Amino acid sequence: METLEEAELCLPQLNSSCRKTIRPPSEAVLISSLQSIVAILTVVLNLLVIISISHFRQLHTTTNFLVLSLAVADFLVGLVQMPVEIILYHSCWLLGDFICAVNFFCGYFLISVSVGNLVLISVDRYVAICDPMLYCTKVTAKKVQLCICLCWLFSAVHSSWILTDFLRTQNTYDFCYGECIVAVTYAQVAVDLVFTFLGPFIVITLLYIRVFVVAVSQARAIAAVTLQRSETVKPKKSELKAARTLGVVVFVFLLCSCPYYIFTVATEINSIVGTSAAIWLLYCNSCVNPVIYTFFYPWFRKSTKHIITLQILQPDSCDINLLYFRETP
Repeated sequence: METLEEAELCLPQLNSSCRKTIRPPSEAVLISSLQSIVAILTVVLNLLVIISISHFRQLHTTTNFLVLSLAVADFLVGLVQMPVEIILYHSCWLLGDFICAVNFFCGYFLISVSVGNLVLISVDRYVAICDPMLYCTKVTAKKVQLCICLCWLFSAVHSSWILTDFLRTQNTYDFCYGECIVAVTYAQVAVDLVFTFLGPFIVITLLYIRVFVVAVSQARAIAAVTLQRSETVKPKKSELKAARTLGVVVFVFLLCSCPYYIFTVATEINSIVGTSAAIWLLYCNSCVNPVIYTFFYPWFRKSTKHIITLQILQPDSCDINLLYFRETP
C-alpha cells in the first residue's frame, strides 16, 4: 500500500507533494485527442490568416491589419498555451513556481490581446457601416497600427501587474508541490472581469447592435428604389445576414468567456491546471475567431488554396487578385 501511495505522488521524495490524478486510459486518450485536434486547428487556421494577409498586397487594408493582430494572438494561444494545458492534464507541474507564473502571464496576456482586438474590429466595422463617407479619414493605417500597439502594450501591463503581485506574495500560500496554481485577490479578479469581459462585451454588443440597425435601414432604403420583387427579398436576406453575424460574435464570446469568469469570481484561487474546462473553453475562442472573421470571406478561401498548392512561391504571387468582387469596408 505504501508503494502504491508513493507512486501516485508527483514528487515521491517530498511529503508535501501533490497526488497525481488517475483517469481511465480510454477517457484520457479521448480527451487528449480532442484537445490536440482543437490545438492543431487553432494553429493552422490562424497561421493561414497570418500568411494570407502578410503575403498578398491586396489584403493590406486597415481592417485586415486588425484581423492579422487577432490571428497572431490566437496563433500563440494554440502554439504555446494549449499544448501546456494538454500536458498538465496528464502529468504534474515540475517546472517550479516562477515558470508557472510565466505560463499564467502568457495565458492572461494573449487572451487579453485577443479580446482587445475583438473590440477594435467591432469599432472598425461600426465606423465603416455607420460613417462610410469619413471612414478613410478616420481609420488610417497609422491609427490602426497605433491602436494595435497600444492594445498589446496595455495587455502586457495589465498582465504584469497581476504577475508581480503573485511573485511578491506566493510564499504566503501553502500549496502542494507538483501543481500549477496562481492565487489572485478579489480586487484583481474584479479588475480583470471589467477590463477583459464586461467592458468588451458591452462595447462589442452595443456597436454590433448599432451596425445591425444601420445595415437593415440601408437594405430597406436600397430596396425602396428597386423593383417590387426585390423589395420582398433583399431586405430579408440582409437582415438575416446581419443578425447571424451579430448573433455568432456575441454568442461565441459569451460561451467561451462566461464559464471562466464565473469560476474566477466564485473562488479567490485561480487554478491553471489543464483539467479546468473553463480555461480550456476560454482558449477555444482562439480557434473560433479565425472562422468567424475570415473563413467566410471569399478572399480567405482563395488565398488558402494558393498557400496549400504552394502557388505563393511563384514570382509576383503577392500581386494576385483575390477579391471576387469589390468589398465595401
